[in-house]
Amino acid sequence: MTDAHAALSGLNSPRPEPASLSTPAVSHHALSFTGQAGEYFRVWIVNVALTLVTLGLYMPWARVRTRQYMYGHTWLDGQNFEYRANPWALLRGYLLVSGLAVLYSLALRSENTVFIVLGLVLLLVYAGFYPWLVRQSLRFQAVNTVHRGLRFSFQGSVGEAYVAYGAANVVSGLFGLALPWAWFMQRQYQVNNLAYGTARARFRGDVAPFFMIGLTGVGLVIGGGLVALLLVAIVGTLVAGLGNWGDISDLFEADTPPAAFFVAAGAIYLGALLLYAVAWQYVRAAVMAYVLNNAELGGVVRTGATFSPWRLVWIGVTNTAAQILTLGLATPWATIRRTRYVLEGIGVRSLVPLDTFTGQAAHEESALGEAASELLDIQVGF
Repeated sequence: MTDAHAALSGLNSPRPEPASLSTPAVSHHALSFTGQAGEYFRVWIVNVALTLVTLGLYMPWARVRTRQYMYGHTWLDGQNFEYRANPWALLRGYLLVSGLAVLYSLALRSENTVFIVLGLVLLLVYAGFYPWLVRQSLRFQAVNTVHRGLRFSFQGSVGEAYVAYGAANVVSGLFGLALPWAWFMQRQYQVNNLAYGTARARFRGDVAPFFMIGLTGVGLVIGGGLVALLLVAIVGTLVAGLGNWGDISDLFEADTPPAAFFVAAGAIYLGALLLYAVAWQYVRAAVMAYVLNNAELGGVVRTGATFSPWRLVWIGVTNTAAQILTLGLATPWATIRRTRYVLEGIGVRSLVPLDTFTGQAAHEESALGEAASELLDIQVGF
């Protein structure tokens, strides 16, 4: 282990070292977020209004304005981040992807053989280009992210993308138990190919914790499902007016009052959706925390996460409830609340001043992948 790694890991040498060989001092920097719900509400409501008035054509500008606000209010070591994407470039990608999506939707609703075949071809094209679109989205997001005047970049190859987002997805689709391995492959691809200026990032994690996270999510669904079924059985018994536990099966017989059956079925369905949503939120939060705790940059900078995945799940559930109760008007408040909790739970440890990193020439990236990831809900983040 090098001195840099020893210092960053907080490990001490078992015996004193000469002053000339002492490990360098580690600087600690905490991220801060200065966004405010009321301030962001004005950005959000204008974005929504203009997107509706322009029938969606304003969406690229809305996306850029939102990210500029979030990045601009995220601070590290006295400097905020910047987002420099060109909305016009995004618009071209949005129009192309939207046109293909509409064509695919129409083909599915048609009884004409030609249109059905066209729909299948479009689906196969999307599946074939999916890894490439993910790579393009990662490149676009990285090159348009700036800190201290230096751009990030993403240097992953197309071949690596087809392994991480093509082969890994196919294997996990055929064997569900391999899904955590696919998460590992994708996060490794994301982090190992990220760069800040000329410094390359590296993922130091292993695949085993991803399986533990997956098992926790499955356990949450199964355990919560058993509790939900018990509650449904109790409620169903009361609704049906049954007098003992042995007659619960009567809920599904022909002479059972229809209302009791539909109440039970509806409760089970909604409960399953809620459990899945909660489990998936936990998985995403836990994966994000693990990746941040095992990422380094240039061998001299490491990130760390102190936020709780369970707390993040609670924030997600209560945010969703607030948005439903307010018919969406609480969306800005929910966004700021979650963003602040996550960002203020991230720290950076560095062996060198952050302004010592050097830049490299930036190249314009296609916005097609970014447009596809937004419109088709391709998940490329942590």
